[in-house]
Order: sequence, then structure tokens, then C-alpha cells
Amino acid sequence: MQLGIIGLARSGKTTVFNAVTRGSAQVGAYSASSQPNVGVVNVPDARVDRLAELYKPKKVTYATIQYVDFPAAGESFGKGEGPAGKFINDLARTDALIHVIRAFEDETVPHPEVIIDPHRDVVTMDLELAFADLAIIERRLGRLETEIRSMKAGEREPSQRLKDLLTRMKGELENETPIRAQGLTAEDWKLLEGSQFLTAKPMLLVINIGEDDLARRAELEAEYRGRYGATGRDVAVFCGKFEMELNDLDEEAAAEFRASVGVTESGMAEAIRASYALLGLISFLTAGPDECRAWTVEAGSPAPVAAGKIHSDLQRGFIRAEVIRFEDLVAAGSEAEAKKRGVLRTEGKQYIVHDGDVLNILFNV
Repeated sequence: MQLGIIGLARSGKTTVFNAVTRGSAQVGAYSASSQPNVGVVNVPDARVDRLAELYKPKKVTYATIQYVDFPAAGESFGKGEGPAGKFINDLARTDALIHVIRAFEDETVPHPEVIIDPHRDVVTMDLELAFADLAIIERRLGRLETEIRSMKAGEREPSQRLKDLLTRMKGELENETPIRAQGLTAEDWKLLEGSQFLTAKPMLLVINIGEDDLARRAELEAEYRGRYGATGRDVAVFCGKFEMELNDLDEEAAAEFRASVGVTESGMAEAIRASYALLGLISFLTAGPDECRAWTVEAGSPAPVAAGKIHSDLQRGFIRAEVIRFEDLVAAGSEAEAKKRGVLRTEGKQYIVHDGDVLNILFNV
């Protein structure tokens, strides 16, 4: 899973990246030649830790997320040039976007627009993403016009349906409705052939507050979510500078420091949890003497699809899955005891995997 971090210049975007990834990317130093910062983080999962205690495996593997911090667009914003300039194709390949919005005051780091106004910055980014998608749609419509004119009457129907769909999408984008909120059907997406539109991507708005507002964090989150929460979009509020500074402390000291200001969860944990929820993801587990591991899959996936996350051979040759709920396995203390208690069950191809399932896949070679 790859998430792209975007934002206006001096929004604290790279500070948030460092906070989430425990990175050390230089802040406030991007130039036109800058490259994206990339960080891969383990998804914290106490269930994997507990399974490791039970099985004493040779290897412990957590699910991972890759965060890509794209250079700010700088002066191109507001001119219809889109975010991240030359990196637009890389941005299109991400699974979701994190838009960092500045809500902190700092006279030493002036905002490009002078006045701090989160609402203005949200609208600016939304418009720029829409401009990028409109440019793609207009190019495709131009090509379709040419293709349709050269086709015989009986061959035009599929291309005409795509043209009609793109025209409708264009109109809604011009009315400031992002593609994620346009109610496209599975048939619509089939026509679009997997196009990577930016406003179709799930988006997490990270409201980057100052340390003086930490005590109001929950209140601010409710306020911003009420204003900006929508289909495929969620809101998280935390202080990037505060969280980045805590990276220098050990986990116990950092937790104590957070507690002293009323923060119960690390910025990294909150960003990961929100990202999973936004993308509709869950984790299932595998456990044994060789490895205890968490795997990521879309919620609602049947067992063979989950098996395919482990290895494509397991999906092709899937016979059945032995399933134990994590809590039941821990309570039993071993798979043998779980079988005695009747909490280990066998499921077939139609079984829908749930978060926290411990799976053992049986398959034909």
C-alpha cells in the first residue's frame, strides 16, 4: 500500500512525513529539483507480538505501508498546473492521498498566502486535483472524438458510452464534485479501464496544528470532520512538530509525554489506522514456528483472495482454510487446544475473511 503526501509549501508536510515514518528528511528545503521522500513503516499490531510469544518463530513480519512525500507545488498552485508538477504520474499510482493542511502559527515560517486559513488551503488543493483530472478527461475526449468519426456506425457504441461517461464526469468536476463522490458504478469503472484519477482516490486530510492546540485536539477533529468528512475522505488532527520531536525518545518516554498533554495515540498509529479505514483494509494473520505475520487485504475478501496475498499458488490451488479467531487462539494457548475446544473451524471458498482471523491455507500444488 502506497500513500502520497501532498500539501502547500510550508504546511509542515515533510514534518508530518518524518513524524509518521520516524524519518529524518530535511524540512523546508525543497527546490524545483527535489525528489520525493520515501519511507516504509511497519503497521503496529499487538496481535503479531502476542503470536510471536506463543510460537517463538524464526521470523516476525508486520504489514507495511509506504509513504511518499511529494515536493510542494509552490507557485503553481492556483494556476491550474496541478500538484507535484513533474511527479503527477507518480502521484497517480498511489493508493490514497494525504493532504497536510497548515493550522499552526509560526512567524519564523510564513505561509505563502500570509494568513493561516485551512479552509482556503483545502479548497485550493481540491481545485488543483480537479484541474489535473479535467486535463486527462479533455485529452481522452479529444481522442475519442477522432476515433468515433473514423468508425463505422455499428462499431461506435462502446466508445460513445465512454464519451458520454467522461462528459458527465467533466461536468461534475467543473461543479466541484470530486470523482470519488460522483457515484460511479462498477460498469463505469470497467469503461474507464482502471484510469488513475486523483480526485477518485481516498483522501485523508491531516490538520497540522500547533502545540498550543494539543489540548483541543479531539474538539478540533470533530469540528473539521463535520466540515470536511465525506465519501472517501476523512480527517485526522495532530501536531507534526510535536510528534517528530518525540521520535527521539523511547516508546515509554514518548507515551508518558503524550499523556501529559492529553494525547493518547501516536501520530504514526493514528495515520495508519485512518489510512486502513479509508481504504477499507483489514489484517489477517498466519502463525507457525517459521514465521508469524500480518497480511493486508480488502475487507469483504473471500478466503482464496486472502490466500493469494500469501502466494498466488495458494489462491490457484485453494482447497479450504483452517480459521481461528486471534482471541480464541490466545485463550486456548495452542492450535491443538483450540481444536479440542472446537474454536478452530474449516471454511471453504465462500468464507469472508475477518480482521484478526488466523489462517492456515490448505491447497493443491
